[in-house]
Amino acid sequence: MTDASHPHVFDATAARFEEDVIARSMQVPVLVDFWATWCGPCKTLGPVLEKLAADYNGAFEVAKVDVDKERELAAAVQIRSVPTVMLVKDGQVADGFSGALPEGQLREFLKHHGIEPAPPSEPEKAAPETTPPVDPHREAVRLRKAVETEPDNAGLKLDLALALLQVGATDEAGKLLDALPANLATDDRAVKARARLGFAALLHDAPPAEVLEAAIANNPDDLRARHLLGVRRIVEGNPEAGLTQFMEMLRRNRSFEDGLPRKSLIDAFRILDDEDLVGRYRRQMSALLLS
Repeated sequence: MTDASHPHVFDATAARFEEDVIARSMQVPVLVDFWATWCGPCKTLGPVLEKLAADYNGAFEVAKVDVDKERELAAAVQIRSVPTVMLVKDGQVADGFSGALPEGQLREFLKHHGIEPAPPSEPEKAAPETTPPVDPHREAVRLRKAVETEPDNAGLKLDLALALLQVGATDEAGKLLDALPANLATDDRAVKARARLGFAALLHDAPPAEVLEAAIANNPDDLRARHLLGVRRIVEGNPEAGLTQFMEMLRRNRSFEDGLPRKSLIDAFRILDDEDLVGRYRRQMSALLLS
């Protein structure tokens, strides 16, 4: 439950830990504060964490776990003393510490993991009226003309790159994305577009699906074949079959090629629009990584 006075702080339970902490950490880092009502240092650390969560404007969130109420959860993650804090990022435990650190050290801990204060959120704007779907081919033509008129408008070029991806013009889309200025190169849409390009590029010289399936049947530990088959299934419009291959890679060898199984899953999560499917496989991935 989230306290309205502390919008970035919530109580975490074993029943919802996968959804509220692990899955949430795919979007924003979560500090899990294991505490107890009888613990003096916990009463010192807790308010400091809540203050920092507010100061950082949602750049991270704090999940509070009362170890007396959540004994099974505390035992599952081997909490031996309180307070203990775990940093969960991208679905897995990234770091942690025990004891009540002062605010300065907490800020250094966050900075070490790339967590900086976010700018204050702007007031929500009224939702625009819904419009009918745009034909991607017509949109690409329209944006080409707009870019010709305003060749220095990087925002239009990003829009054009996204439209070109929709019609399969990956080479031209890639060139436009490569030329984006730094402020747009990290835009969520650009990151998602690059993930799509990365998947498509892997298939340029890849064997057909039946060859990959035969390789896996002959050697279930052929993770390179599983990876290419997973990519092919996603690009061909069968995302669950692709995610299944990536999950099997993670089960067999999570460290394969510097964490390729986990990276492939995260890249797939970025480009898939089926929230239920993505949520289901995020939970599976998180459970496996924490097991």
